[in-house]
Amino acid sequence: MKILIDFFPILLFFGAYKFYGIYVGTAVLMAATVVQMGLIYAIDRRLQTMHKVTLVLILLFGTLTLVLQDDRFIKWKPTVLYGAMSLALAVALWAMKKNFLKMLLGSQLDLPDRVWLRLNVAWIIYCAFMSVINAYVVVNFSTEAWVDFKLWGYAFPLVFLIGQGIYIAPHLKGDEPAA
Repeated sequence: MKILIDFFPILLFFGAYKFYGIYVGTAVLMAATVVQMGLIYAIDRRLQTMHKVTLVLILLFGTLTLVLQDDRFIKWKPTVLYGAMSLALAVALWAMKKNFLKMLLGSQLDLPDRVWLRLNVAWIIYCAFMSVINAYVVVNFSTEAWVDFKLWGYAFPLVFLIGQGIYIAPHLKGDEPAA
């Protein structure tokens, strides 16, 4: 159920885009994201910071796209989001000496500090990569190609998350068997 909630705005965007174009797709994405956040709030009774940032950016860039009838805004939203995430994680880690990932997920995952450090650095690099690759596609390709990239580009986070799971699995501290 949770995975359906996570992906339904983007799936609705693709469908609306294919049948009606970028502006209807953008409006559908905005509405679906509001519904998505409402569902997440109903289930968890709170929105995480990432949810709030994503919602604000989608509504801001979506509104600019629709009001100005300029699809560049919605296409640049992932670049801004990923760039901001990479920068925030890097500043927290290297300037403030705080591991934001550990602060967010430390209560759910018991991992050694060195693993948390490597995960945080991996997320910084991943987000920077995603920001740059989205910017490259926006600048060098058509809107149609960008939408196709968004669809097939979901392989990047999938591969990253699977790789991350494989990396942390041996480091998870499970229940030790009784002697």
